Amino acid sequence: MKALLICALLVNFAKLCNCTSTHDQVLSIPVTTKEQAAIARNISSQNETVLWSPAAPEHIRAGTEVHLFLIVTKCICFRVLLDNTEELIEMQTRNDSSDPRSSASYYERYHSLEEIYFWINEMAQDHPDMVKVLLIGSSFEKNPLYVLKLSGRQERAEKRAMWIDCGIHAREWISPAFCLWFVQYSLNFYNQNSDITEMLDSMDIYVLPVMNPDGYQYTWTTNRMWRKNRSVSQDINCIGTDLNRNFDANWCTVGASPRPCDEIYCGLFPESEPEAAAVANFLRSHKDVVKLYFSIHSYGQMLLFPYACSNEQVPNHAELVELVQEAAMKIKRHYKNNYKYGASAETIYLAPGGSDDWAYNLGILYSFTFELEDRGRYGFLLPPSLISKACNEALLAVKSVAISIPTLQVLNKP
Repeated sequence: MKALLICALLVNFAKLCNCTSTHDQVLSIPVTTKEQAAIARNISSQNETVLWSPAAPEHIRAGTEVHLFLIVTKCICFRVLLDNTEELIEMQTRNDSSDPRSSASYYERYHSLEEIYFWINEMAQDHPDMVKVLLIGSSFEKNPLYVLKLSGRQERAEKRAMWIDCGIHAREWISPAFCLWFVQYSLNFYNQNSDITEMLDSMDIYVLPVMNPDGYQYTWTTNRMWRKNRSVSQDINCIGTDLNRNFDANWCTVGASPRPCDEIYCGLFPESEPEAAAVANFLRSHKDVVKLYFSIHSYGQMLLFPYACSNEQVPNHAELVELVQEAAMKIKRHYKNNYKYGASAETIYLAPGGSDDWAYNLGILYSFTFELEDRGRYGFLLPPSLISKACNEALLAVKSVAISIPTLQVLNKP
């Protein structure tokens, strides 16, 4: 049956691409009709494939470009995005701890979970006046969830706060790399760069470098393409929950799955996962001060805001559009790169149970999800040589939004 489906896809795409047998490659499959969409959904649900984009087979429709990691030999029509995945993975993990943590090149590499924990402790020891480490909970496998609280040296009677989380999806390595990049930039350029100085003097900044430590560790040791956490569900044959479908924002409706084996499995109930519950509990206890929320993902180059769980527009939709539009324009101006922007549901697809929607409903009216580089050339296997560019683009966007929100502007008035 699988062979018939793949041959059908071959016939449908024959005029668009070449056909060959392949494996261990990332393929780009153009989908132009409803029939092709149905076939692509079926193929991308097979065990021998890993769907990179979109997030789940149900999001494949006419007009979609499907990015599919093919594990075993198949005959299928495609355009090759990557044909050296093993080489790229080896490049990402090479010389994990060879550079001093104080060097610039350290932040142009990916780092294991153990190394990130060492880095967190070192940041607190080296900058005791600006960095405080908070333990907000632990993962399913009891890995600690450490948050770094960054604060400027200028005392204010009233101080707002900003939140950044990284690594909610395990395979998105550029995300934790950005959190490390953001922290070192904030500490090194405080009192040198006016934007970061303004931010730190006006706000405490909470940074969670790895929200999904179990899954992240698993991508280093076992399966580089793992997405979910590593919790054990009722179906012992299927591990993990998608943490970005586990928050109480139209939980487990269209765009999430109740099936434990699916990549977008929503969990047993909202905040069933200890990682999601820890973040939610922390933000609930700080909801009076946290006014700005960022969740960092990859890939796709998009600056998104609520809602993802609904096609409904949030009350301050126009204001949020202006903020991300300005950020996208700055990225284009400085780095010659294009980012899409808008409400998540209308920009990509419905994704209920997301952390940014939940944060918005909590009262954090400036909540964003940023999808970093690239658009599929390397996807989740972004080479270390591109870390600097990706992080600088995201940093520019974060600063652009943060210094523009009204709460920050009011606090900065003399």
